[in-house]
Amino acid sequence: MREVISLNVGQAGCQIGNSCWELYCLEHGIQPDGYMSPHKKSTGREEDFSTFFSETGSGKYVPRAVYVDLEPNVIDQVRTGEYKNLFHPEQLINGKEDAANNFARGHYTVGREIIDEVMERVRRNAENADGLQGFLFTHSFGGGTGSGFGALMLEQLSQEFSKKAKLEFAVYPAPQISTSVVEPYNTVLTTHTTLEHADCTFMVDNQAIYDMCRRNLDIARPHYQNLNRLIAQVVSSVTASLRFDGSLNVDLNEFQTNLVPYPRVHFPLVSYAPIVSATKAHHESNTVAEITNACFEPASQMVKCDPRTGKYMASCLLYRGDVVSKDVQQAVANVKAKKSVQMVDWCPTGFKIGICYEPPRHVPGGDLAPVNRAVCMLSNTTSIVDAWQRIDEKFDLMFNKRAFVHWYVGEGMEEGEFSEAREDLASLERDYREVIADESFDDGNMGEY
Repeated sequence: MREVISLNVGQAGCQIGNSCWELYCLEHGIQPDGYMSPHKKSTGREEDFSTFFSETGSGKYVPRAVYVDLEPNVIDQVRTGEYKNLFHPEQLINGKEDAANNFARGHYTVGREIIDEVMERVRRNAENADGLQGFLFTHSFGGGTGSGFGALMLEQLSQEFSKKAKLEFAVYPAPQISTSVVEPYNTVLTTHTTLEHADCTFMVDNQAIYDMCRRNLDIARPHYQNLNRLIAQVVSSVTASLRFDGSLNVDLNEFQTNLVPYPRVHFPLVSYAPIVSATKAHHESNTVAEITNACFEPASQMVKCDPRTGKYMASCLLYRGDVVSKDVQQAVANVKAKKSVQMVDWCPTGFKIGICYEPPRHVPGGDLAPVNRAVCMLSNTTSIVDAWQRIDEKFDLMFNKRAFVHWYVGEGMEEGEFSEAREDLASLERDYREVIADESFDDGNMGEY
């Protein structure tokens, strides 16, 4: 048994969580009331759904999930929505007043009041698992609860479950679209606080996914649900091999081993293909080679940065559906031969492959066309430093004038923490740059071995 506990924090985290659970229920044939649909009972294997669901004595399946938000609105939508009977009521936890987009409120004042209750639920979930694999954490970097309370939870998790994998899916501030003025502050503070505590952080930014929805799915005005359903397909691909049969299985610890060369350099870029609407689906063949090449195009990536300017340290290609390893090896060989895909010198192999036979599920009423194969690529590339640079510049512009800082100081933070966090991110940028700078340095030592 390899169980995974999902932790959804803040508005973004909870809404991504909703889309993920909608997809998991479809994949495992579980109805919104938590009972298995009759035709699935004969085919489903127990280990399929035990990763995400625990079975009760009455035959109901309960998600291994904890939803947390410091204000009640978003979680009340879950309590009254279509899946209200699916979740255990005690796993939906909310406070009375929100964090007001303020990292300090989520981390120091309002968040402290409910952290014990939240950790108690997480502990109980962990104790009910036979072989806990790790935690999937969804939150945003820009909001108050997602950043402040999210950082507080990750600190607690790394103290109590230091050996378990902690994978984050984080909504990163987009270059031009912003939902709050103080996003740069929250992002820099939460990245600094969680850098030591998270094992692997997959960033997605809204603008990149908006563009995918417009370009590939012909949605003129994408809604958050459109974005979240795309993110849910990625989260599902990451865990598919824990739940379904395949010829090359990947578990959560393998992501860290294969994608994180140095502990701090743990922000892989996420790509997904094919992203295609029903009207275009019949005109495309979606061969393994095509969808593999699509992942290396900037248009398939969920963070705005140009991978052609940086170098890849390692990539993890997670295929699902009708895929055989011979095609995959051919596709990877073709990619390696491309000029635009550059690997760092010290990692010549560079590709981790996972193959799972279960094709991606089509959400009824969703935007993505049903396809018989898909690939999700997680790649650790130095070009993601562009994203850090953008946020650092915005941070500097505001912090030089000390704009909005009094709101943070008023909640018990010290001004020195801003400078400390900013220095930490500057050194993160340097870490990424040094990865490329180290290239020529080994050549002289080859004779010693």
